[in-house]
Amino acid sequence: MPGREELPSTVARSSKKAQRTWIKAHDSAVETYGEGERAHRTAFSALKHSFEKVGDHWEAKAEKGPSDRQATRSTPAQGETAGGVDANASKEHLYDIAKRLKIDGRSRMTKDQLVEAIGRANDRASAAARS
Repeated sequence: MPGREELPSTVARSSKKAQRTWIKAHDSAVETYGEGERAHRTAFSALKHSFEKVGDHWEAKAEKGPSDRQATRSTPAQGETAGGVDANASKEHLYDIAKRLKIDGRSRMTKDQLVEAIGRANDRASAAARS
């Protein structure tokens, strides 16, 4: 099935460029691996190189590159990811995102805690957007 028909809601709420990135990667992965979870993982991995999840949508990153250890793999496998949070970004950048998302206690958080808190805030925003 073409990527446009399977576009995740968070990507659909994002820029046209983010949508094109996900669709092209998904369709290419379907040709290579077939339809299914692996095609979706591959599309999200490609998206995470240029975009990060902020709230209920994806925004362009200042610098391209993998967002977490999982995204550095050439073939993404099942396992833990940062859920679209750019875990490789600076603590200052993560703090700024946490501030935009109004995360309490952000000034006392470590980088890893900011990544987790942003991930939880993103999940809540995505769930609220679906309702």
